[in-house]
Amino acid sequence: MTPNIQTFINSFQNRLEPPVRQHLKNVYGTLMMTCGAASVGVYIDMFTRFQAGFLSTIIGAGLMLMLIATADNGKNTKQRLGYLLGFGLTSGMSMGPLLNYVSFVDPAIIVTALMGTTLVFVCFSIASMLADRGSWLFLGGTLMTLLTSILVIQDSSGLCYAHIYLGLLLMCGFVLYDTQLIIEKRRMGNQDFVQHALELFIDFIGIFRRLVIILTQKEEQERRRKRD
Repeated sequence: MTPNIQTFINSFQNRLEPPVRQHLKNVYGTLMMTCGAASVGVYIDMFTRFQAGFLSTIIGAGLMLMLIATADNGKNTKQRLGYLLGFGLTSGMSMGPLLNYVSFVDPAIIVTALMGTTLVFVCFSIASMLADRGSWLFLGGTLMTLLTSILVIQDSSGLCYAHIYLGLLLMCGFVLYDTQLIIEKRRMGNQDFVQHALELFIDFIGIFRRLVIILTQKEEQERRRKRD
């Protein structure tokens, strides 16, 4: 093992206690399962005749609310995990129409956006873990203010591009904030890795969706320039 890799591993071990490290393993393992469920949802919507459309969004919201409303008691993990995977599945299905359109523009955009999302998510997660304890928790108020601003901005206002880029910045900020918040919650005894995986999944999907839109818009603009 090279010295740089060993130093990197030692940094995690020094900053994160064994229970926290184990909790994060559970969180990210569950997150990967949820992303897998979302991929299945995308496939179902794009390549089968079963297209739930807006219904999948409503069902997904219901599953998320059921997960949040069902408190972790140590015995209902499978039930709550089922809610989470169902939410992941319906989230993928709700993205099907967008990705189907993008596949007609340039299928490579989907792969590029997925790789970019993974890279951004991993980098911001590691930065949050290696930062000083609680150093990113101050972002909470700012992020909620930005979220409120995004909700009131309408596409018809001519601020569509600002809306998308602001949303991307917001999601990156939430990765920093949510990661440190999850660590602090575990230190205070909260072992609800399913709920924590839900929070990070929402961040991941938020980044991916906005990168897809940004890359698609750039590709369409480039094609219009070539035609002109």
